[in-house]
Amino acid sequence: MRTTTGPVTVAELVARQWGDHRPGLMYRDSGRAEGADGRGADAAMRAAPASPAAPAVLTLSRHRTAQEAAARAALLVDLMPPGAEPHLGVLLDNTPEFPFWLGAAALSGAAVAGINPTRRGPELARDILHTECRILVTERAHLPLLDGIELPGVRVLVTDTEEYADLLAPYAAAAPGEAVLRPPGPADRLLLYFTSGSTGAPKAAICTQGRLAAAGSSLARHFSVTPADVHYICMPLFHGNAVIADWLPALAAHAPVALRRRFSASGFLDDVRAYGATYFTYVGRAVQYLLATPPRPDDREHTLRLGFGTEAGAVDSARFGERFGVRLVEGYGATEGGASVQRTPDTPPGALGRAGAGDDLAVIDPGTGRECPPAALDGSGRLLNGAAAIGELVNRGRSLFEGYWRNPDAEAARTRDGFFWTGDLFFRDTAGFLYFAGRTDDRLRVDSENLAAAVIENILARWAPAAAVAVYAVPDEVAGDQVMAAVALREGAAFDAEAFAAFLADQPDLGTKMAPRYVRVVPSMPVTATNKVHRAALRRAGFRCPDPVWHRPPAAAAYEPLTPAALTRLLASYADRSRTHLLEM
Repeated sequence: MRTTTGPVTVAELVARQWGDHRPGLMYRDSGRAEGADGRGADAAMRAAPASPAAPAVLTLSRHRTAQEAAARAALLVDLMPPGAEPHLGVLLDNTPEFPFWLGAAALSGAAVAGINPTRRGPELARDILHTECRILVTERAHLPLLDGIELPGVRVLVTDTEEYADLLAPYAAAAPGEAVLRPPGPADRLLLYFTSGSTGAPKAAICTQGRLAAAGSSLARHFSVTPADVHYICMPLFHGNAVIADWLPALAAHAPVALRRRFSASGFLDDVRAYGATYFTYVGRAVQYLLATPPRPDDREHTLRLGFGTEAGAVDSARFGERFGVRLVEGYGATEGGASVQRTPDTPPGALGRAGAGDDLAVIDPGTGRECPPAALDGSGRLLNGAAAIGELVNRGRSLFEGYWRNPDAEAARTRDGFFWTGDLFFRDTAGFLYFAGRTDDRLRVDSENLAAAVIENILARWAPAAAVAVYAVPDEVAGDQVMAAVALREGAAFDAEAFAAFLADQPDLGTKMAPRYVRVVPSMPVTATNKVHRAALRRAGFRCPDPVWHRPPAAAAYEPLTPAALTRLLASYADRSRTHLLEM
């Protein structure tokens, strides 16, 4: 029995745009401006004035976006083979075609698998075939990725071609609800979105129409989104952040979205001003990239009121607010939906909030299965007992987790003992506020003490010359790990080993095991397609890398360059203890 008057499916959110001629979607491309039909901007798109150096802003009404989704839904129904799983893969940048196909899937009762364009060869084929996609929507720019891979039974549609426009043309008059593979309901899957594959092949998390519609409506209420807002989508739409935290709240609140093909730190403010954007989401190191751009006198001359995302860190969040005058809200909620943390007005700096309604969240020591003791924080909010207080965040209450597509082993690992294990490290203060401390994969074990990479990163981020910092484990010569840090410096800065050592000595919350043994100075931080630090690449390279590396030998006070001779001696010590094989992992 339906107990709410609001939309309970994403299909309803898409369909109710019909007849609404307020702005719904805005787009400008630094290259050729393409319209919804692939033949260039058509008469239905309105071009706002722009300077000769900037591309025009192309605007579609909410009605037109629903019309485009309905046309693709009708095409999808005709193209999907009988008896096939109603799945399509979308391998696109953030062009208008992406939200059109999201809407088409919702209207027709299909599901979208977001395909990551940084995947290659067999891995890319595996993602498409594992999710049983029978249609793959892509664009000419990504066709080289498909060269040489076998995709049996998969029909490829290339959006920026005459063939695609001709295929779509007969469906131009379609309306929402006229063509369905199955009547869309709250329990029908809409997304098969891949989560991190750092410990194996990525897992396709199932997200249903009901859960997604509820999430979008909840965020719209929480952030008081209105039709006057403009949601700027610069994070990739193949990732859950952009869809769940940006597109869906706008859809729920009748607000338009503005698309950026790919994230650009240098183009961020220009886009915000051109679109009149008021809200954006971020993931990983995007905020650090924005802070690394040269300051401008007009940094605060814009319409942004809020940024929402993860992993910016307290230091960079404060710097962003000081420079741009925009509040960043750090949130937590995985694509899987297994646990959520909600921010309240009394949330202290650095914390994400408390458990969401209905969740029973605990910080558990995976080794003992017991709940970790509360964090001891000093007057500045610095953690003093990280080794004891940090554990994995576990939801012992009801969970919205809907499973992984065709992956029972991964599901079992996530839900062992009847709980949902997030795979993320947290600590909790005495008032119950939760603080993010990194991924369980990012835990280090130094001299039998467990450390969390994110906690060390937050401390190192205070060093003024650092634009970005990543901390990860490298094998110790004898046993366990040692701490290694990759540091990208601000423009014009140089690595001063003496000043860095003095900075470490002045940090009261830097434990005796936390100081980096090795420091790699990188020209820029390696990141994934979703702007998260590419830790696997950093770990693989270790201290044998092309960049300058400094090290501090045991019991030494100063950092020294890791010269070829010093590296040879270091590698010999690994060989003496039969641990050289660990450097090849």
